Amino acid sequence: MPADTPIARTLQWTLYQQAVVDIELPEGTVRVAPAPRGVTVGSFPVRHEETVHVVTAHNPGGCLASRLDNDRAHQELLGLLRRRGLRWWPAVGGDAEGQHTEDSAAVVGLSDHEAHALGRQFGQDAVFAWSATAWRLLCCFGTEEAPMRGWQATRHSPEN
Repeated sequence: MPADTPIARTLQWTLYQQAVVDIELPEGTVRVAPAPRGVTVGSFPVRHEETVHVVTAHNPGGCLASRLDNDRAHQELLGLLRRRGLRWWPAVGGDAEGQHTEDSAAVVGLSDHEAHALGRQFGQDAVFAWSATAWRLLCCFGTEEAPMRGWQATRHSPEN
């Protein structure tokens, strides 16, 4: 099914809403998973007024790219974050079973508008926004909206 059909886009958006993100914090890896609205379980790693945006450069336009192209795009993203002097941690987003994962960066210090722009620059459909009170999926193109969710952050070992 082509990625640009309405059915494919709806399915893809549903998968984004169910995604988890493993973030390599200095004290260990945490898995952030969506939870019911209003529920926050675990520790939030930055000041409560800040947001952690999770951005990837993999598979632009929702189309599978080669490993080489994804690696190249990821290095470009990390270089841009370094040049801008942003604080970030390595992250991996994907499904909870690990069948599909994408190298990402969990970035501190962006506004939602800046995170949208960064996602668009790398051809992404969406970026995640993790705050002390919510887990949100921000659409980079179009007007698609995801309901605000809560989150659960648990210690995670990549071998799990």
